[in-house]
Amino acid sequence: MVLWSTIGTVGVPSGSVRLGTEVGAEPFVSGGVDWVTPFCFSAIRCILISRRHGILKFCVLASGSTGNTALLATENTRILIDAGLSMRELRKRLALIGESLEAIDAVIITHEHSDHVGGLPVLARNKTLRAAFYLTHLTEPAIDWGEARPARVERFQAGSAFAIGDIEVQSFSVPHDARDPVGFCFAAQGVRIGIATDLGYVTESIKFHLRRTDVLLLEANHDLDMLKVGPYPWSVKQRVMSRVGHLSNMHVSDYLMQDLDSCTSHLVLGHLSEHNNHPAIVQMIASEALDRRGLATRLSIATQHAPSEVFAF
Repeated sequence: MVLWSTIGTVGVPSGSVRLGTEVGAEPFVSGGVDWVTPFCFSAIRCILISRRHGILKFCVLASGSTGNTALLATENTRILIDAGLSMRELRKRLALIGESLEAIDAVIITHEHSDHVGGLPVLARNKTLRAAFYLTHLTEPAIDWGEARPARVERFQAGSAFAIGDIEVQSFSVPHDARDPVGFCFAAQGVRIGIATDLGYVTESIKFHLRRTDVLLLEANHDLDMLKVGPYPWSVKQRVMSRVGHLSNMHVSDYLMQDLDSCTSHLVLGHLSEHNNHPAIVQMIASEALDRRGLATRLSIATQHAPSEVFAF
């Protein structure tokens, strides 16, 4: 694999090792210096990651208006991000990628809306599971746990950093109409995974936290024209379009054009509205933005009905 991107050119003396060039390729030589094709300076980090013995896996199990959850796993720790699926469906999706619910060590929640926590109370009441449940101090009281709050609940402050097993977790606040919504950056095995869904706009703080991510799951909720003529009541349309609503395709395009880290190798766009967006539109707009930046970032669209590919490092 050629590890290079469009971040400027680098000169190295003739005969030295040149990152970013294919075997047998002719370099451009000027004044005794080989000018190497542009490459991302995190290429060195990518090589070091590839030499590690551990494996990091990330998969979006479901993403959309009716249920959201993703899996992040190392050899020692397995985390679910959100629990918007029923236990039965969650078991099914995990089995499709060779994982089991009983092996999950933690479930970490972004916010209390039903498409992110619909399956949480049942999971928490199941005594055969070992998972602990991580929520912010303000989100946890908003969950309808049933008869009693489960013992395996861990509360954290939005914006704090902590560890779950061998995975480092950095939380950050996002603008959304929930009690205390957060996004996450996870780091393990030298890899960074960013998750930012359910947000009205991309704040400077979010841009900062999403830097240097190897994989980014970002919301692409609606097409503005489809939303305006769609079936939602006007009050709901206003909420979706507000600064505490959801990201539109144009918001995503602007972020990709101006702020996406050029070293992000995989971009997953998710949380598409069933009524107010279409994967083909998202693919077209995002691909155009990436092409205009000259980025080699791989693009995929997460769906409601099936797991994404498993990104393994």
